[in-house]
Amino acid sequence: MATWTNWAGTATAHPRTQSTPGSAAAVVAAVERARAAGSTVRMVGTGHSFTDVAVTDGELLHPAALVGVVDVDRTAMTVTALAGTPLKVLNAELAHLGLSLHNMGDIAEQTLAGAISTGTHGSGGTWAGLGAQVVGLELVTGTGELVRASSTENADVLDLARVALGALGVLVTVTFAVEPLFLLEAVEAPMSWDEAVGSFDELVAENHHVDLHWFPHTDRLLTKRNNRLDPGEEGLAAAEPLGRLRGWVDDELLANTVFGLAVAAGNRAPAVIPRMNRVTSRALSPRTYSDVAHRVFTSTRRVVFREMEYAVPRSVAHEVLAEVRRVVDASDWRLSFPVEIRVAPADDVPLSTAYGRDSLYLAFHVPRDVDHTAYFAGVEAVLRAYDGRPHWGKLHTRERADLAPAYDRFDDFLALRDRLDPDRVFANAYLRRVLGD
Repeated sequence: MATWTNWAGTATAHPRTQSTPGSAAAVVAAVERARAAGSTVRMVGTGHSFTDVAVTDGELLHPAALVGVVDVDRTAMTVTALAGTPLKVLNAELAHLGLSLHNMGDIAEQTLAGAISTGTHGSGGTWAGLGAQVVGLELVTGTGELVRASSTENADVLDLARVALGALGVLVTVTFAVEPLFLLEAVEAPMSWDEAVGSFDELVAENHHVDLHWFPHTDRLLTKRNNRLDPGEEGLAAAEPLGRLRGWVDDELLANTVFGLAVAAGNRAPAVIPRMNRVTSRALSPRTYSDVAHRVFTSTRRVVFREMEYAVPRSVAHEVLAEVRRVVDASDWRLSFPVEIRVAPADDVPLSTAYGRDSLYLAFHVPRDVDHTAYFAGVEAVLRAYDGRPHWGKLHTRERADLAPAYDRFDDFLALRDRLDPDRVFANAYLRRVLGD
């Protein structure tokens, strides 16, 4: 029996059978097989979720044959793609068409289905989450029905399925609202903790997208401010990307190779981590460049890690940042990865972590081979106390009983699940934990 393991090695599946459907009809057939056998079926993506959200002991579907753009509507400014398409493939196809998503996260390896199902988001902007940019979809329900959902057809399904954990059906296509391809200017610079946190509200208000990376055991942060450019008559030719050598040195040699060696050294001798973080944070230098949006938003991550991320109300940002810092400084943890800090506007996606409220996101990482338990539990307690919502695709300990009060429309989602998957063809241990039986 073949096994499947996710990118970080935190989830493993032992399915009875595996297949690679190339059409909606093939997905329907797989669901009907599972339903007839009283079994289960799940579609995996590229394994970038850290939870066991995609695990099944029934039939495991692979997305490799459901790739590509299938429709471009320049009047409506929408693009429809097969749900197994990796984000990096969609970004390249959109750029070729002169189009772009409004916003995206900083990793582009995930499939479209995996990214929207778990609530992948970006920072700042008007629509931070990918789910908020979805205007249509097709999915195969637990009864084997192919359902098309848009604002005019099965609108209730669209409303709730934009972040759905794979609990409502297997996504076949996803339609995004898009816009003309645009340029972003990235300004990266080190700051002290007091400078960055003290000017946090101004940073967010004055820039389109802001990411902060705090190095534990130091008072230093790396700030990244991304802003849309007015290219004028030059258009996209106005871009001033990093030179090939500078880009390779910064983003491949230093951010991946050298950082990977430092992480490995810290794994062997944790006592050296605080000193390494101080040296690394002091060695940071400013840089400014501009490029088409997806090349600025996303980066390559070759050092494998485990991650937990929470969204808390933007209104308590300063209190949460201070308390997280206090807890980390008071601990004996040795943390080689920066803590990532972002913000996002409220959206209307019922199971989105930003549903109904402007949000502050904090992401915590450890190397793949390091036990995350004490660190994640310690900061999770802080974030829960401030009405935090965990990222669905990242490690957390929450269960249905304490997740339901965090989402005003949790019961609406459960009711739609009962309707679309009455036999729980898509059930697994993760869904039973966070949604119930």
